[in-house]
Formats: sequence, C-alpha cells, structure tokens
Amino acid sequence: MDKAALVERIKLWGKALGFQQVGITSPDLSRFEAGFVRWLDAGMHGEMDYMARHGLKRLRPAELQSGTRSVISVRMDYMPDALADAPRVMQDGRLGYVSRYALGRDYHKLMRARLQQLAERIEAEIGAFGHRVFVDSAPVYETGLAENAGLGWKGKHSLILNRGAGSWFFLGELFVDLDLPLDTPSEQGHCGRCTACMDVCPTKAIVAEGVVDARLCISYLTIEHAGAIPVELRPLLGNRIYGCDDCQLICPWNRFAQPTDEADFKPRHGLQSADLLDLWAWTEEEFLRRTEGSAIRRIGYERWRRNLAVALGNAPGDGGIVEVLQRDLPQASPLVAEHMLWALERQLMNVRR
Repeated sequence: MDKAALVERIKLWGKALGFQQVGITSPDLSRFEAGFVRWLDAGMHGEMDYMARHGLKRLRPAELQSGTRSVISVRMDYMPDALADAPRVMQDGRLGYVSRYALGRDYHKLMRARLQQLAERIEAEIGAFGHRVFVDSAPVYETGLAENAGLGWKGKHSLILNRGAGSWFFLGELFVDLDLPLDTPSEQGHCGRCTACMDVCPTKAIVAEGVVDARLCISYLTIEHAGAIPVELRPLLGNRIYGCDDCQLICPWNRFAQPTDEADFKPRHGLQSADLLDLWAWTEEEFLRRTEGSAIRRIGYERWRRNLAVALGNAPGDGGIVEVLQRDLPQASPLVAEHMLWALERQLMNVRR
C-alpha cells in the first residue's frame, strides 16, 4: 500500500473509532515557539510549573518521543444535549455550574483507548512501527499540532475552532515514526473583527488575541490552582464550581457544533444543574463515589469544597446557606475555612438587606 492510500485508510479507521476528524502533520512546531516563550516569561502559566519545567520540549515532539516523523492529530466532539440549558444554570446563583466537558466520564481514558486501537489497526496493516499516544497527558502543544494538521484555527480565546464544528471537541495525538503525506494547515483569521469571547470573559483573562493569562482564568482558578482564590476574583466566579465555558457559549462558530453521540460524555449524577447546597452536603466518600471516572475527581475534595464555598458566597442571600456554613466551619480545613468565612460575610450582608 502506498503512503497516500495508507493515510486515507487511517482517516477512515479513525472516524470508525469515533473521531470526527483526523489530520496528519509534521512534528515541526517552530512557528509557535516565540509566542510560547513570551507567555512563559510573562508568568501567565501561574502555578503550572510543569509548563516552564518542560519548556520548549512541549513544541518539539521528536524530543518527547524519539524517532517521531509524523503526528496523527484527531478531534472528538463532546457537546452534550445539556448545553442548551447552560445559560440558565449559569444565571441561577442557587445552582453550581460545571464546565460541560466534565459532566460525563473522563475523556482522557476513552480517547487514549481509541487512539491505541487506531495504532493497532495501522500495525495490523503495515507491521510493527514506533508510536505513542497522547491525550493532554504530557508536554504536547496540542493546539499547534491540530492547527498544522488542518483541524481548525486558533480562536481569540486560544481554543481550536473548526468551521463546521465550532470548538466543543477534545484533541488527541498519535506520534509515529512513519513519513506520511501531510495535510494542509488551517487558514487563519476566520474570527474577523469578532471579540465576543474576549468581551464576555468574567475575569478578562483573554489579555490579547489568542493569549490567556491563566492567573485570571476561571478554569485555572477552579481546577489547576491549589491555593486560595484571590479575593478580588471571587465575586467574578459566580456559580462556576469547575471550569468555565463563557468563551465557547458566546462564540458564533459554535452554532455549527453538533451534540455528541458518545454515551460516556453524557451528564451523570445531575451535575448539569445541581443545587449548591446539595453538592455541599456531599461527604468526601460521596464525592469520590460520584466523581469516579470523572475529570472532576482530580481536584480533590478540599478544592471542590473551596470552589463551592465561593459559589455559596456569590449566591442570593439565603438563611439556609448561612446556617450550613456556620455549622460546618469548625470542621473545615484552613483553606476551605478561609473561603467559607468570606462566603458567610457576603451572605450575612445579603440576608440583612
């Protein structure tokens, strides 16, 4: 089989495995290096020390996986039916808003398994070859690879946008030691003059076109950040307890996005519109049970409570919230207690009005 025919088969096999698009690119990401270094030097990676620790290795696939000659880049849609209800949930301060990508099972395992199946299918066709699967699990500059592979362009919110699918999709890669025909990189500039994502960001974390300061990003603050959430940013989090979708919800290109057919991405445990006090009532054991197989579990129970405390502080004045916070304060860890005290102060002010 010639290489062009092999690539066509790889794309067919990939789609049969549930990937909506498969592209091929080289491991050359040199055009992104200067921008990445500027972002690091500005400290916009926050406490994500691994970003600086790996440095330019993130943009040099052959250093991460020796012998890499081509990269198979894939995308998998995850938009749930619950997306239509997202604005209502976000506007109801009594509910907790969970980023739509985290409502179902953790995508990392599913996509890794599918990419491994793709590798095995290729091996059955051509024999043993060098390869390695990645799904947001190592220093890989996924958006650059996806852009170079023709999957879409980098939007002003820094996510990859696709003309026919918007941005509600996950990315994954298969590094291979095969010389494969390459796809044409995506054209740039399809956002035009639109700045909707930059304008809607609650914390103004999108500091320039395609540049996000993680230290201001709600997804970073509620997921990656381990310490206290800066006091000045807490009111801006609203009821967002795990991640944030504002920049995607407002994006005009997402009118073309399609709901996922993947059963594992369907919402579980009612997290698409859960009551904050119901979530607060979870014990650590219940948190671990209800988040089993979910991306949410990795933040741990303490950060989960920290995030909920902020949301409770931003909720409409409610004597029931005050009672629960006062009751649970003595048992709280220092980190959670700090946020509970902040929430109590805000709640007491609102209740007295």
